[in-house]
Amino acid sequence: MRLDLLPDLCDAFPDDVRVVEPMFSCYGGRLSYGGEIVTIKCFEDNSLVKEQVALPGEGKVLVVDGGGSMRHALCGDLMAEQAMSNGWEGIIVYGCIRDAGLIGEMDIGVHALATFPVKSNRRGLGDLNVPVRFGGVEFIPGQYVYADMNGVLVSAKPLELPEEDEE
Repeated sequence: MRLDLLPDLCDAFPDDVRVVEPMFSCYGGRLSYGGEIVTIKCFEDNSLVKEQVALPGEGKVLVVDGGGSMRHALCGDLMAEQAMSNGWEGIIVYGCIRDAGLIGEMDIGVHALATFPVKSNRRGLGDLNVPVRFGGVEFIPGQYVYADMNGVLVSAKPLELPEEDEE
């Protein structure tokens, strides 16, 4: 994917994109990614995140609504590595991650609000594939999300730019 994908998508598809308010930092080694949305709604419990990254994720992005909590990390290096191994394009966390240095060396996209070194609780709580809303945008399972160092956007349909001309 293009390094600065979002500005090009916003220019090419202005009526089709919903741009998330600026709040995320880019932590993964893959700086530009996108795919079909899979959602998890949880609060300080990453049980469902662990389950989902263990499944095949080709062409998908895991969107985790952690309620914006800054008290526990919902994803760390082991989960990011498993997601990468299972083909996930990326993980977007409305909350915190940990092990940012290691995640930055992995070929997976990861966006989060911040880092925090404390792991989450595991009580088996949360909801899978329900619409979630943060940053002024609703993330609906089966729609599409795109992210790069410029931010995050959502579209009801897949977006594809023409190949760049090599000069």
